[in-house]
Amino acid sequence: MAELFPRWCSTAIPLIAIAGVCLAGLVVVGLIGYVRTPYVTEKFVVVEQPVMFDHRHHVRDDGIDCEYCHATARFSPTAGMPSARLCMGCHAQIWNNSPLLIEVRRAYFFDQPIRWQRVHDLPDFVFFNHSVHVENGVACSACHGSVENMALAAQVSPLTMGWCLDCHRQSIEAAVPRPTRLTTCSACHR
Repeated sequence: MAELFPRWCSTAIPLIAIAGVCLAGLVVVGLIGYVRTPYVTEKFVVVEQPVMFDHRHHVRDDGIDCEYCHATARFSPTAGMPSARLCMGCHAQIWNNSPLLIEVRRAYFFDQPIRWQRVHDLPDFVFFNHSVHVENGVACSACHGSVENMALAAQVSPLTMGWCLDCHRQSIEAAVPRPTRLTTCSACHR
C-alpha cells in the first residue's frame, strides 16, 4: 500500500511545530521588551512647557528646595505645580522684563493658572500618593532623577509597575523608613 504522505513529512512536521512555538515565544518576548522601551514609557522625553523653566538654575544655583514650588507634595497625593503668584514673588524684582517670563506675567496679571504640562504622567488607573512617599523619607530624586542637573525636566524612570514594586521590595529588605509592603492591589490601582 502506498504511503499517504512522503517520508520527509515525518521530520518536517515536528520541525515546523517547534519553529512555530519558538516564533510565538519570540513574539511574546519582543512585545514584553517593547512595552518597556523609552518609546512606550516616555523615559527621557522632554515635555514642552509654557515657560522655559530651568531646574538647574533654580535648584542648583539658587538652592530652591523642590517643595518650595511643589508645595503640596508633603501633605497631598499630588505634588502641585507652582502658581504665577509664587513665581512672581521673585520675578517681580528680578528678570521682571525677561521675554522668557511673558506667560508668567500674563497668568499673574490676569489671575489665570500657568498651563504646565505633566512630565511624569501615570495612567488613569494608577493612584500615586506623593505625601506617603515624602513623609517616609523617599527623596524626590528616587523617582524624578537629578532634576537639579536638568535644563528641562524629563522623565528618567520608567514608572512601570515592576519598577515601583522593585523599589518597594528593596526598601523592605533594607528595613529603611520607606513605604511599607503593599497590602492590596487597590493601594495603587483605582
